[in-house]
Amino acid sequence: QIQLAESGGGLVQPGGSLRLSCAASERSFVGWFRQAPGKEREFVAAITFKGANKYHASSVRGRFTISRDTGTTVYLRMNNLKPEDTGVYYCAASTNGYAATYSYPTHYDYWGQGTQVTVSS
Repeated sequence: QIQLAESGGGLVQPGGSLRLSCAASERSFVGWFRQAPGKEREFVAAITFKGANKYHASSVRGRFTISRDTGTTVYLRMNNLKPEDTGVYYCAASTNGYAATYSYPTHYDYWGQGTQVTVSS
């Protein structure tokens, strides 16, 4: 079982930046998702086991960047934040590695508790 813990969320003004961290108990294929009130969970970004390949949703491409360190932590750098980026951000781990289904929540076996990101002036 993989344990995940997100941190780094908070309140930020439009145009601001945040860096989210996902501390995992072991290394795996990891994705970030977000969920706004009343909406479905939405794919944000994913990164492969070695970090060689990264995937970003079109809505965040060019503003958000996923990365990972040499250990088990995965980051989500978020720049030029917009009010529509508001939501609870979750990291998730997949023991199946890469697959074409990486943007679907069902691809992932383990989830963190989430961290709130609020973009507002």
